[in-house]
Amino acid sequence: MQRGGDPPPVLTAAEPVALVGAGPPDGLRAVLSRAGPVVAADGGAAACLAAGRVPDAVIGDLDSLDGAARAAIPAGRVHRIATQDDTDFEKAMAHVRAPLVLGAGFLGGRVDHALAALGALPRLRPCILVGLEDCACALPAGETRLDLPPGTRVSLFPMGPVTGTSEGLEWPIDGLALRPAGRVGTSNRAKGPVRLRMDGAGCLLILPAAALDAMIGARLRAAGGGFAALPPSAPSG
Repeated sequence: MQRGGDPPPVLTAAEPVALVGAGPPDGLRAVLSRAGPVVAADGGAAACLAAGRVPDAVIGDLDSLDGAARAAIPAGRVHRIATQDDTDFEKAMAHVRAPLVLGAGFLGGRVDHALAALGALPRLRPCILVGLEDCACALPAGETRLDLPPGTRVSLFPMGPVTGTSEGLEWPIDGLALRPAGRVGTSNRAKGPVRLRMDGAGCLLILPAAALDAMIGARLRAAGGGFAALPPSAPSG
């Protein structure tokens, strides 16, 4: 997780921030309806403008920010980050300070781009990526509580070796050693509210997009935030 040697922030907020990528805008409405400030990762600015929202900041190497989008955004909101050893998603995350980031435009389109974003989640600040079918976040070490209805699909995908315990899952994970090239925990089911206790960071939690509010509440509780109560009528796609 980014901490000590962080670069100075481009945007700081006390509420969840929307981060929009340049991929297919799956989940964009859901993200915009649940966040305050909006940040575009480079070419994601075009998706923001198409949705009727001028981003509060554009962050990236700007190689995919087209002229029309640049002309529509005040110059002071555009921030070029020239580093080449990270993605635009990582650049944006490194320069945003918020209790939670909700990302759209990162899970559709090219598989390598989606894998790069998912693989970065365990070492970044709290972030949920939202797609057409699913939402995904990294589980922190310690306890995560999820308010889920029975039958909800719950998938755990380790990005490194990790163990943990569970309550409320159809198939408990107690005693299992999860690792990317070995046992994973996909397609489990909730029997009701779920508690996960992970012995370390590095495991992704993947839920149906309809369970986005439950994931937001869980991540904000784990981070000590106060935004767990969200409008149930907010769109999920």
